Amino acid sequence: MEGGDERGEGGFPLGRWLSDQRRAMRAGTMLPGRAEDLEALGIVWDPADAAWEENLGAAKAYFAAYGTLAAPVTAMMMDRPVGQWLANARKKNGLGKDQARARRRAAALAAIDPDWNPDWPIDWQRHYAALKGLVAPGSVLGHVQPGAMVNGLDVGAWLAAQQDGWERLAAAQRERLVQLGVRPPEKPATEAVEGKARPRRATGGARAGAFERGIAALAQYAARERTVVVARSWSEEMPDGTSVRLGVWLSNVKSRRATLTGEQLQRLAGLGLEWAAAGRPS
Repeated sequence: MEGGDERGEGGFPLGRWLSDQRRAMRAGTMLPGRAEDLEALGIVWDPADAAWEENLGAAKAYFAAYGTLAAPVTAMMMDRPVGQWLANARKKNGLGKDQARARRRAAALAAIDPDWNPDWPIDWQRHYAALKGLVAPGSVLGHVQPGAMVNGLDVGAWLAAQQDGWERLAAAQRERLVQLGVRPPEKPATEAVEGKARPRRATGGARAGAFERGIAALAQYAARERTVVVARSWSEEMPDGTSVRLGVWLSNVKSRRATLTGEQLQRLAGLGLEWAAAGRPS
């Protein structure tokens, strides 16, 4: 029930009376019995709290649908701009300047999603939650191909980028991926030279890693641009913050297609590269 100019029976200024009751509540001069009677009628002592609770309800519904509160700013739920509301809540003083109220609100959001305000980018958390949705309770993640889409997100390309940039992830990010069954990449083998350990020269395994990273970038580019025509100078920004020189990579892969495996050619063809569908040159 909100304050205003409404008049009750007999022309009583109800809005003004409600304002008086709220003032008494804030001042601590209202008798407990009267406060209980008014609360039983649904009185909201602070109208701002009522709006916040309604948005919190929309956030709960969003989490039930997507398994995360890492919503894009454009997200709507229950006719409320829940994405923008959550983005505002993450800002400094976004939960209000009253510290006690801010702590209560933060606890309410954390009760829905402990990672509602993570230490890493919201985009990372959104992709992680989408990937987590593929894992059945009690099981671990199987192989996810680049191009695998969940809620409009290419979780396959994203996962490949996380594995390639494993050392750049925070410990808590790596921990969450490991819990899903994601394996960290194997460290390159070393060989002793004059009493020191020296990384071995690039092997087929290293080339395979570069291929996975390139195809993840291509899948991401194709999903966004709806084409696999890439300018040679183009660099694709990956979800982990790194960059792939996609145009150069495509040119190099095409020039050495005779050395690609059948599976690699098939994956390239699956993204729409006609020269890969033709197979190795004779």
